[in-house]
Amino acid sequence: MKPLQVFLLLGILIIGGFFVYSNYSKSPSLVGQFMQPENDGGPASEPPHPLSIESLKNGEYPGSDLVIEQTLDPGSNYSRQIVSYKSEGLKIYALLTIPNGTPPAGGWPIIIFNHGYIPPKEYRTTERYLAYTDAFSRAGYVLLKPDYRGHGNSEGEATGGYGTNDYSIDVLNAVSSIKKYSGVNPEKIGMWGHSMGGSVTLKNMVVRKDIKAGVIWAGVVASYPDLVERWRRRSPQPTLPGNTNMSGRSSWRQNLIAQFGEPSQNPDFWAKLSANSYLSDISGPLQLHHGTSDSSVPIEMSVKLDEQLKAAGKEVEYFEYPGDDHNLANNLGVALQRSVAFFDKYLK
Repeated sequence: MKPLQVFLLLGILIIGGFFVYSNYSKSPSLVGQFMQPENDGGPASEPPHPLSIESLKNGEYPGSDLVIEQTLDPGSNYSRQIVSYKSEGLKIYALLTIPNGTPPAGGWPIIIFNHGYIPPKEYRTTERYLAYTDAFSRAGYVLLKPDYRGHGNSEGEATGGYGTNDYSIDVLNAVSSIKKYSGVNPEKIGMWGHSMGGSVTLKNMVVRKDIKAGVIWAGVVASYPDLVERWRRRSPQPTLPGNTNMSGRSSWRQNLIAQFGEPSQNPDFWAKLSANSYLSDISGPLQLHHGTSDSSVPIEMSVKLDEQLKAAGKEVEYFEYPGDDHNLANNLGVALQRSVAFFDKYLK
């Protein structure tokens, strides 16, 4: 081939290649096929709502070592201290009682004691529930009663027990903290809760697997749809940060309804907030107590939870106290005996 022909052929090839490349680079379909990474995952899913049970299940609750802040006068056969631990970076105070004597093989069994609603500014670690904590402490249990954030000397804001999961998170970290303590048996943990503390107890027991038995007195244990549609406390509780239902601003109920609709309009969302939707995950048997004349928390909450647990094939005991109040004042001794016996059955 003559040099001139070779030169012309090379020119044709170069020009043709330029046009092919130009058209390729301008083609969206080709660019997408050959030049962009493939997306196998589809659109990113939204994280669960912070108030949901799934959000609690996805959380991490390392707790911390317990720090003794103050030694108190002892009980009849046990020591008493005020201790602190960490929850989401906050310093949370708690009452700790330890039986006298040598721990049994494996260590002392544990009861986490979740108190009910007390105005946070009035709350004191060593006040109220004295007969209750004494009954469990005398029975040979290490007892830890968390104060919750914003209560007493605990750091943080007291945001209420239903519009956030803050108190449940504080208790989840309390469980992790007490398991680090010397002389306890981390395989034998029970949880007791009263009123608002009953809600905290139920949430903890569907979130973690190491709580072997639970006892709830007059618990706020209804589903979120029932809380929204059928229950109001006589004394308003603190609400979400920035909201106070005494100042004309919206409550947590109104906040959630405004954003997600009424429970009847968005049942899937509201079900995800309710521990009642996750009873198949509950970590152990439950014992329920309620007085028929409770004017603070309707007895129907405990009745319905009892039915739901049985329907889920879970072990549950239910005790009803005719004419008794929110604190079971007329049957306190009997209710405490039943509660101690229940924990003895599953933790000793």
